[in-house]
This record gives sequence, C-alpha cells and structure tokens, in this order.
Amino acid sequence: MIRVLFLFSRDFYKILNLPRTATLNQIKKSYRKLAKELHPDKNKNDPKAQEKFQDLGAAYETLSDTDKRKVYDKHGEEGLKQQGGGDGFHDPFSSFFGDFFPFGGGSRDDGQHHVPRGGDLVMNLYVTLEEVYNGNFIEVVRAKPVAKQTSGSRKCNCRMEMRTSQISPGRFQMMQEQICDECPNIKFVTEEKVLEIEVEVGVTDGYEIPFLAEGEPHMEGEPGDLKFIIRIQKHPVFERKKNDLYTNLTITLQDALNGFNMSITHLDGHKVTIKREKISWPGARIKKKGEGLSQHDQNNIIGDLYVTIDVAFPKTELNDEQREIIKTLLNQQSKHQLYNGL
Repeated sequence: MIRVLFLFSRDFYKILNLPRTATLNQIKKSYRKLAKELHPDKNKNDPKAQEKFQDLGAAYETLSDTDKRKVYDKHGEEGLKQQGGGDGFHDPFSSFFGDFFPFGGGSRDDGQHHVPRGGDLVMNLYVTLEEVYNGNFIEVVRAKPVAKQTSGSRKCNCRMEMRTSQISPGRFQMMQEQICDECPNIKFVTEEKVLEIEVEVGVTDGYEIPFLAEGEPHMEGEPGDLKFIIRIQKHPVFERKKNDLYTNLTITLQDALNGFNMSITHLDGHKVTIKREKISWPGARIKKKGEGLSQHDQNNIIGDLYVTIDVAFPKTELNDEQREIIKTLLNQQSKHQLYNGL
C-alpha cells in the first residue's frame, strides 16, 4: 500500500523544475523564481493557483532541508508523512523573501491614523564580483529585540482629545485632555533569526534589499525595516562599468610583435581565449562579445569584456649587432613627435 501511495505522491523535483542532483543554491533560486510567477495574488484567474503555490512551498520546504530531502529521496512524500514531516504546510514565501513583496499585502498605515514605527536599520552588505556574476545566497544572523508580555499593565496609545464640559447653564468649556489605553506590560527579549539574502545576478552597487519589520521595535507601534545596501568589493583582475568588464593583460615584446594565443579565467571559472595575430601596441584593446555581466533586470542582456594590452619591454641591453638586426626587421625611420597626451 505504501508503494502505491509513493507512486502517486507529488514529484517535488518536477514541481521545482530541477534534476534530483540539484544543489541547495539551485533549489533556492528555482523556488524564488517560481514563487514570483505562481503566487495566487498574481494568478487570480487560475482556480488552481493556491494549490500550485502550496505544492511549490511543500517542495521547497522538503528539498531545502537536508534531513527531509533524504527521507523524500528514499521513501517519497509518504515517508515524510509517516515521520510527521509532511502533514502541514506553511507559506515560506514571505520569510524567504523577507516580507518585502507586496502581493496582496495592505499598507502598514491605512491613512486614517498614524501608526508609530521603530527606527529603520541600514547595513552595507559587501559582496564580491564573483557573487554578482554568478549569483549567491548569504545568510545573516539578526539579533532582534522581540516584545514579550509580562505581568501587570501600562498606559499606552496616549493621545490628546478635545473634551466639552458644561460649567453653568448655557455655558460650555472645551479643553484638551490626554486619553490613554490600558495595555499589558511587555519586555524586549533578544532572539536570533537567520535572514536569507539573495545576491542576484548583475545586481548593481548601492542596490537596496529591504526586510519589512526587521528593524528596531516600537513599544506602542510597529517595528521599522532592515535594509541591506549592496556594496561590491574591488576585484584584483576585473573592473565593472555598467554591464561591461575591463581588464589589463601584460604581454612580452616578443608576443606583441609576433602575436599570441592564450586563455584567461573568468569569474565563474570558464576560460576565455585571447588571441591576436597582428602586432599589439601598448593600449591596444581586444573586445570579447558577451563575456561581460548580465543586466540585473534583464538577464538576457549581457555586456562585453574588454582586454587592454600592456607590453613588458625587456630590460637587458642590446649589442650593436642586435640593434642593426632590429633596424633591418622593423624598417622604420626615426621620427619623433611631441604632443600633449593628457
């Protein structure tokens, strides 16, 4: 009977469009992409939207957990249910994305009254150019103050209201009066929470990644937001300008005159062939089309790689015979030009 149920259980790998050998990063990337596409608030005309989204969430919850994935690979979804790991489903979409996607969500302030908010936290997130080229997930541990109820009560939500009182027949007095509510006492306890941040392919320096309600708490209102600002570290080999990459290649004088054929290692480890058959002068530039960065908002748009040639001249002295040979080979007349090159 168990085998029959296993045959008809959901194929979590198929739901995520992934092979069974998929890595954790591939699972996360696929889930993020599909969650945006399949969220019910974006597919209101599809009667099966909620079901598809729940299947996606169940697939991600299982395959992103090492222990659950082992059970699923061996016994299928029925094996998870027998171990108590597949009976329920919660929406991991909001926690995975930091609660900052506005699918069906209301405003934190309905416009009718002002809701007090805690302060926002802004932090720089330093990433490498390799992470920007390939994409990556970074886990950050947030030590967050969380409100816990204690005994007793306190005055809260205090505001000034206008009160009218009769001081004598036909005479009234209006005055402001402070009105407060009774709220339970609370204390803030520090709890650790792991935030998962995706460094998207092609993300730009200064890009902001917000996590709603992960900022400083407010005793009588809502917490502020936590914002990560992408800061791309200087790379020892490549320089980024928009979607293009630039690098310098130093070659020998011999290669500059005779041509050369070599390969350089790109940011994801693949090799790029740099070849030149004609004479190369200092400052000569070689363009490798499509070897730059993908554009952040449109990954099908890819920049180019520009390699600027530097020539390392020999430091040894030439004898008279060698000088004559060079003169004969180059066949150049001495010509000098003085100019402002700045």
